[in-house]
Amino acid sequence: MSGPLPVSNLAKSRAALSLALGGLSAGLLASACCVLPLAFALVGISGAWIARLTALAPYQPYFLTLAAVSIGVGFWRYRRNEAACLAGSLCASPVYRRSTQFVLLAASLIAVAAAAVDVFGRLNL
Repeated sequence: MSGPLPVSNLAKSRAALSLALGGLSAGLLASACCVLPLAFALVGISGAWIARLTALAPYQPYFLTLAAVSIGVGFWRYRRNEAACLAGSLCASPVYRRSTQFVLLAASLIAVAAAAVDVFGRLNL
């Protein structure tokens, strides 16, 4: 038992993608108070309902923590499964690997943007 164990179980091979989607969801919730209304305005979506998104602002640190943990564990599972995949399994599929990596990177960017808006908003420049 000197090497990594092969991953053939479908539930285990989907863990990285599930964590990536969880991180993406938490990142979107964390950005709901600040970044999301700006993104909606940039694409031309507006309305009075956008003001209600600020009700999520007190929960932003919790959403950012959940996003960071989900993304971190998702990257760990992604890298761990890379070496332990059996040929022909889901985790060995290039499409699955690219989509998982894309979702993890997108979730990371959204979470960092949400944290940066919060930090720069407090600077009062």
